[in-house]
Order: sequence, then structure tokens, then C-alpha cells
Amino acid sequence: MKKPTIAIGCDHAGFILKKPVVDYLEQEEYNILDMGTFSEESVDYPDFAHPVARAVEEKKADFGILICGSGNGVAITANKHADIRAALCWNDEITSLAREHNNANVLALPARFVSISDGIQMVKTFLNTEFEGGRHAKRVDKINCA
Repeated sequence: MKKPTIAIGCDHAGFILKKPVVDYLEQEEYNILDMGTFSEESVDYPDFAHPVARAVEEKKADFGILICGSGNGVAITANKHADIRAALCWNDEITSLAREHNNANVLALPARFVSISDGIQMVKTFLNTEFEGGRHAKRVDKINCA
């Protein structure tokens, strides 16, 4: 079975977590679209969140992972795109519910508030949890306003 394609991006604050996440994804043989950034030099998070969201929106990637200091900036930015459901997650249970109930397709992580091991665990949970559908599907279908 072919592994999903994951688009990943971060700002300077998220760089410290992105590298171990990319290492994990490579180890698990996921296809990766790394949209940057590639250092801790100060950058603007929308410059990396938009390409990740666009890759998911255009079906060039199955899922997206975005990382910034709080996770808020990248989540807000990604959610401006049609059919993107970016979920800000800070623990494993929230991550699981974001997939099961909200069919989240972009995981937003707050690098300044989670450990590297917790971040990787949330990525594992996000990529291995299925959307439950059913009563949740009709709610997800009501998200887009256009």
C-alpha cells in the first residue's frame, strides 16, 4: 500500500520540531513535500502555511503538517483555504478527536508548548486515525460557507 503524501512547513519557531518530524516521516517512508523553512532565521509563517494548505487543497498532498510557536498563526492561515480543516493540537486526545470527529486534514503544532516526543506522537496519531463519518460527516459538510 502506498503511503500518503505529507506536505510540511514551519516558521523559525517551528523549525526545532520540524526536523525530527521529517526524520520520523522519512523513517516511516511517507512521501514528503517539505515547504520550508530550513533554519531558525526569522520568517513570516504565512509564507509557509499557504503552500502547505495549497498542496492539500489541490490534492498534491493527502495531509499537511504545520508548525509555529503557538500553532495559531499557521492554523488560522491554513483555514483560509477551501476544504482545509487545520486543527491546532497540543495533546494526543485532541489530535485523535480532530481526525475522528472533524476530519482534519492539516495538523497544526505549537512547537513552544509540546516536546519533540509528544509532537512526533501527535503526528503518528494524526496519520493513523480515521475519520468516523456518520453523524460527524454532516457536520463537517456544513463547514464551508461558499
